[in-house]
Amino acid sequence: MKKLFIILLLLSSCSESNKKNKSEVDFITVFEKSEGLETATYQQTIQYYKDLAHNYDEISIKVMGLTDSGEPLHLVIYNPTNTKNDFESLRKNHRILLINNGIHPGESDGIDATMMLYRDLVQGKIEAPKNTILTTIPIYNIGGSLNRNSTTRTNQNGPKEYGFRGNARNYDLNRDFIKSDTRNARAFAEIFHLVKPDIFIDNHVSNGADYQYTLTHLFTQHNKLGGNLGNFLHNEMMPQLELKLQEKSWDITPYVNVFNRTPDNGFSQFMDSPRYSTGYTTLFNTLGIMVETHMLKPYKQRVEGTYELMTSMIEITEEQGRKISELRESQQHTWSHGDSYPLTWTIDTSQTSILKFKGFEGKMIKSELTGAQRLKYDKSKPFVKDVVYKNYFKPKQNVTIPKAYVIPQGWYNIIDLLKLNNIQLKKLENDTILTVQSYRIKDYQTRKNPYEGHYLHYDTKVESSQVKLKFKSGDFMVNTDQEGMRYLLETLEPQAPDSFFNWNFFDTILQQKEGFSPYVWEDKAKLWLKANPKLQIEYNIKVSYDEEFANSWYAQLDWIHKNSPSYEKAHLQYPVFRID
Repeated sequence: MKKLFIILLLLSSCSESNKKNKSEVDFITVFEKSEGLETATYQQTIQYYKDLAHNYDEISIKVMGLTDSGEPLHLVIYNPTNTKNDFESLRKNHRILLINNGIHPGESDGIDATMMLYRDLVQGKIEAPKNTILTTIPIYNIGGSLNRNSTTRTNQNGPKEYGFRGNARNYDLNRDFIKSDTRNARAFAEIFHLVKPDIFIDNHVSNGADYQYTLTHLFTQHNKLGGNLGNFLHNEMMPQLELKLQEKSWDITPYVNVFNRTPDNGFSQFMDSPRYSTGYTTLFNTLGIMVETHMLKPYKQRVEGTYELMTSMIEITEEQGRKISELRESQQHTWSHGDSYPLTWTIDTSQTSILKFKGFEGKMIKSELTGAQRLKYDKSKPFVKDVVYKNYFKPKQNVTIPKAYVIPQGWYNIIDLLKLNNIQLKKLENDTILTVQSYRIKDYQTRKNPYEGHYLHYDTKVESSQVKLKFKSGDFMVNTDQEGMRYLLETLEPQAPDSFFNWNFFDTILQQKEGFSPYVWEDKAKLWLKANPKLQIEYNIKVSYDEEFANSWYAQLDWIHKNSPSYEKAHLQYPVFRID
């Protein structure tokens, strides 16, 4: 009996202790306690959300895939519906907003702002949305967040300490969404395709010019997004956000895309190709915006501005939710098999916008350090000027959308990435002969310096031909009529800026594997030309009119070899095929 009494007493004590711990959790953030001078560490951030989830039913925290740091990503969900976090069910009557923080952990504004946002929603300090589910990745670049310092953000005014731009393997994660070299990117894809957000916000801090604004926005380029969804983004969502922030006494302007010059001579919109977060999310018809606070403004001001921008985006999502859902659904039918799809873009000089831009006077003066000309802003001379903003783009290169792609099973690295991004594939059950459009790499350029672990190709050109090829049982057929159509086109068409080809996934085809010994091939080459008079004529003409060719015996032998049956078919043969 005595033992039973002791057990009951202990249980009662534990219960009271838990209640005490629950009621005494301090939800004042590190940012607030420091009066806007500090940002939370990774451990403090995750613990904060765990405590929120423990105290409020509307919030839950889910452990997702591992990152390069060895730590997992977390997904924090604000769901006021009192139902399970079944996204398939939730999205039927709700819009889903995904917030990404700390992709560059030195740009920590969004980390602190989102912590306060979640708290204020559950504590009733701001009006809770009725039809919007909030999801957030508290800190995406965990490795960079753990690598805290006070110096690497050379241009930035606070906080006292912050994370580093590179991740645990020194990748810039905002260049990794297509190539997915990092575990972080793969874990993000898992989250993104689980959540399937209607709206995506990626919180950053700018580098570049000086001006009066604390807030700038970088919406995904509206022409590239395309269709009615692109028109809505440009003509409705963006102006609504600017107006809402203006009513809250927060000025905002488009991201100032200049380097080492003043912006008053005009600037262009940033083109967010699919390597970037909003470029990637666009491929799945998600409305994307990067928030870029101004690096030189006080940290407290920047975090508060980020907070107000996110609350404004929630308001827009609530007000325009039904329209957003309808537009995203119809956007899926903007392009189909046989249509022309734009792969590359250029600025449309026939259309521009005028910004009432609030800047500072600046001029080039002689540097006391280097003796060269340097840029100097004068903050005692603010101005409001009409500035030309080049925010219209037009297609530079198009491709006809095929009915399907065929990918040999040996390219499993490509297959794995397609599966990661929710692409539906079908295995061929039998060996099959198919009529396909085949690409041969005609020309390409390559960066001379490494870029995010790659020597990126660009200006890629292809030659196309129609051929009959035998494919093996187990090779993959990928129909384009699916949600990931744009992802397929942007990755599998070699000319696309962020294609798998340009990211070096197919570099083995660029190296010739079999060659010739000149003393052996010389005699065979003569016989081959003699047996092929038309080729002999081409050779003679080339020798007559191409001086460089005429002066190179090796080039001549190589040319004949490449026009003979001895030349390997795999060299420069792009191994992904189209069915038109």
